[in-house]
Amino acid sequence: MNTTLKKVLALSLAAGALAACSTVPAGHVGVKVYLLGGSKGVDSEELPVGRYWIGINEQLYIFPTYMQNYTWTKEPDATGPEDESISFQTVEGMTANADVGISYQLDPTRINKIFQTYRRGVDEITDTFLRNMVRDALVKQASTKPIEYIYGAGKAELMAAVQADVQKQVNDIGIKIDKIYWIGEIRLPPTVIDSINAKNAATQMAQQRQNEVAQARAEAEKKVAEAKGEAESVLLKAKAQAEANRELAASITTDLVQYRALEKWDGVLPRMTGSAAVPFINVDPTKP
Repeated sequence: MNTTLKKVLALSLAAGALAACSTVPAGHVGVKVYLLGGSKGVDSEELPVGRYWIGINEQLYIFPTYMQNYTWTKEPDATGPEDESISFQTVEGMTANADVGISYQLDPTRINKIFQTYRRGVDEITDTFLRNMVRDALVKQASTKPIEYIYGAGKAELMAAVQADVQKQVNDIGIKIDKIYWIGEIRLPPTVIDSINAKNAATQMAQQRQNEVAQARAEAEKKVAEAKGEAESVLLKAKAQAEANRELAASITTDLVQYRALEKWDGVLPRMTGSAAVPFINVDPTKP
């Protein structure tokens, strides 16, 4: 065997050794990339689940199509050993820092477009491009909000605005954002936290004083109403009694008085007679 043939055989054996059989597992889609030659670039079709030979001039990227979850935290965790937390500023220029998580899913029919857009695998897309989008959206949205809003009642609303912003950027590419969320509390400088707590305490104290004043006013109004009711009740009773007395006085006649007196007479004539005495019976001498 001559030297040239040996070299060709050696190169063929080396190429065969370098060629490998790769698998696209369940729940994933593959994208084959040609590295050299006139056909270099992205293959026109995604590779479904299966086994594929990948040559020395090709590279296979595998993308999961099930829900992905990633957290960018200050402390090391399963998704990253370094500080990946996100910092941003409020309208007052105060710096805040927070741990943020994201859940998203890749559209299996648009994996080629996703790769053509970012030219990276799913881990780099998550850790670089999506993180930058979340950070930029958070910086933009928080820059118009006061610190009390972000640290308090507006926390959820702020994150909802961030999610809408990121979703708008990646929806047409084929990345479906399920949720972007806070992890734990937003970290602020200790002096800022003390100031917010003091302001909240003062607000609560003022509200308590207002409640006490309102309660005292309500109790006073209740007593006034009760007194007014009692006075009106007495007046009504007095008016009713006066009306009854008038009715009673109007109904009393001389004959009625004599009749009542006769009802109670014991048969004994009065010991005192005269013009001042009240006779039981007026006797008309002209009548028999």
